[in-house]
Amino acid sequence: MGVLAGAEPFSHPGSSGAGFLLCHGFTATPHGMRAWGEHLAREGFAVRCPLLPGHGTHWRDLNRTTWQDWYGTVREALLALRADCDQVFVGGMSMGGTLTLRLAEEFGADISGLVLVNPSVTRLSLDAKVLPLLSRVVPSIRAIGNDIAKPGEVELAYPRTPVRAAASLARLWKIVRADLPKVTQPVLLLHSRVDHIVEPENSQIVLDGISSTNVTEVVLENSFHVATQDHDAELIFSRSVDFARQLRAGQVGAG
Repeated sequence: MGVLAGAEPFSHPGSSGAGFLLCHGFTATPHGMRAWGEHLAREGFAVRCPLLPGHGTHWRDLNRTTWQDWYGTVREALLALRADCDQVFVGGMSMGGTLTLRLAEEFGADISGLVLVNPSVTRLSLDAKVLPLLSRVVPSIRAIGNDIAKPGEVELAYPRTPVRAAASLARLWKIVRADLPKVTQPVLLLHSRVDHIVEPENSQIVLDGISSTNVTEVVLENSFHVATQDHDAELIFSRSVDFARQLRAGQVGAG
């Protein structure tokens, strides 16, 4: 099956010498990151947002992939961006935040800063605890997409959640949580006060676990989970630009 219209990966050349890698979420696509990427490009940043394996086609395709496939794709994109830029930042939403943290754990100071939007590192509900068993008997469960407060805004995401892939994501969460102390880069973490997909405990686990000394937390008051397509999208975009520019100028302090 071909890639859905609007789900394609995208990239923009930059003029500032700095680049941004953007990572989309589980069952989602680069569609939800496109406006963010265009904003960054207008501000002079080179931008790459890959389409993660198993995404943007049919939900059954996602069940044929694992977290190693998704991580391999963003890792490759990061290396390509580093080859073109003198400084690289990584931003991610939801599972994209999980992948961003994993990149930070591996690459250390080669990444200049992280922008996390409603990052996921666990799920507290009962269904998450039975995922390994459920994945053997049930191919999919209800969708997690389109948690958006803004009327008329639609996320390009799967209509079902592939259970085998979700179980693989849970394994990635465990690895990322264990290595959170390895994260030392400056962090801008933006999370929605009301999020029906990723519990607020996720952001607190990240904030408590990382070793970064430059950390800024921003609460998004007017958005649900898919905040890059919600009322606070422009706030996310502008804060990420300010964050990166301050780091480039050596002006960031502890938030």
